[in-house]
Amino acid sequence: MASITQDMKYRLSLIKYAQRFGVTKAAIRYHHNRQYIYRWLRRYDGSIESLRELSRKPHSHKNQHTANELKLIHDMRRRNPNAGLVVFWVKLRQRGYSRSITGLYRVLIKQSLIPKKPQNPKYIAKKYEQMEYPGQRVQIDVKFVPSSCLVGEASDKKFYQYTAIDEFSRFRYLAAFEEHSSYSASEFLKQVIKAFPFKIVFRPIMDRNLQNVLVLLKIQR
Repeated sequence: MASITQDMKYRLSLIKYAQRFGVTKAAIRYHHNRQYIYRWLRRYDGSIESLRELSRKPHSHKNQHTANELKLIHDMRRRNPNAGLVVFWVKLRQRGYSRSITGLYRVLIKQSLIPKKPQNPKYIAKKYEQMEYPGQRVQIDVKFVPSSCLVGEASDKKFYQYTAIDEFSRFRYLAAFEEHSSYSASEFLKQVIKAFPFKIVFRPIMDRNLQNVLVLLKIQR
């Protein structure tokens, strides 16, 4: 149920006063002309809902969609339930639709024909695999060293820090290289093998960078 507005309460007070003391005195007291009061007196049927301001939105428009156009839109939406706005508009144009894409969008909103975006599948976190011995899995990361961290002779150079951490023992080894390349990664892995106090189990794991896999296989051999 729509709420009762302050304007409706004001009109009710105006009408009650006019019915009791007359339209002329009501017009003087409420600073309205007599035609305004008579109009609301004719509309008033004893309920405050009759004093609600009616919508002034036109019921029709000279450029509104025709019945055939609306039928075409509904038929095409049934055939293309998930088509986006632009794709759907192009398909309609191929069948004689001449309206603009903004006009089509308004009709789709009004007719509730906008396709609902499917919800993203719920993310299910994978259980962390606990390591059972040192060297079973080693994390390797590369990051750019900010210039603010470089002093002395190294202040004018660019470095990349390679870091390797064993997930079981948390033993860590790091080194800096002047370039980020497969050669630097290969050299770093050789240093890691020598620096770690235990044997590292190398297993080729497909990565976005295929060069990393090739480097691992090369060292494993």
